[in-house]
Amino acid sequence: MIETHSLADKMFQFISEWHIKDNFNSDKLEGSLEDAIILLLRYNYELWHQEDIARDPKATDTEIARVKRNIDKLNQKRNDMIEKVDEKISDILSDKNIEVNKNATMNSETPGSIIDRLSINMLKIYHMKEQTQRTDVSQEHIESCRQKLNILEIQKKDLTVCLTELMNDLVHGAKYFKVYRQMKMYNDPNLNPVLYGKKKKER
Repeated sequence: MIETHSLADKMFQFISEWHIKDNFNSDKLEGSLEDAIILLLRYNYELWHQEDIARDPKATDTEIARVKRNIDKLNQKRNDMIEKVDEKISDILSDKNIEVNKNATMNSETPGSIIDRLSINMLKIYHMKEQTQRTDVSQEHIESCRQKLNILEIQKKDLTVCLTELMNDLVHGAKYFKVYRQMKMYNDPNLNPVLYGKKKKER
């Protein structure tokens, strides 16, 4: 279903390729579970760089407003894709006719949530490695970043183990999960009071 042991390395490869030559094209994705994971990684990749821009002290108010809107849109897409990953996994488990054991317990964190955390972890690893390779900073800075990188590598292993164990439990019916709908309200013109309040005033 998912090659959990190699997933982080595949994510790192995509991140590295996008930084060298960004020719990503979502139209080439066919809707598989793997494609959904790639798209989730991509949204986090784009979020990362928008967040960098948002913290530029020289950015104008107009630029900050534009970036903030981009971040909101990307974060909505990211949350939607976490749900899509969980839906894909749930469908695969259903297609395999896997029966949930009588004593099975529900896992509050879904596979999609762990994969999301892993994708962010790999972005941190990529950029922290960059910091250890800089030639314009002090040795103290490099050493500090190396220590942080070691911690991030441990987190990568931990997340990979947790994802592997959860997927094994799901396949054997020892665990189950529910696809949690995020119910994000701020982008919905019918649920955000600022947005629907303006509609009332315009009438």
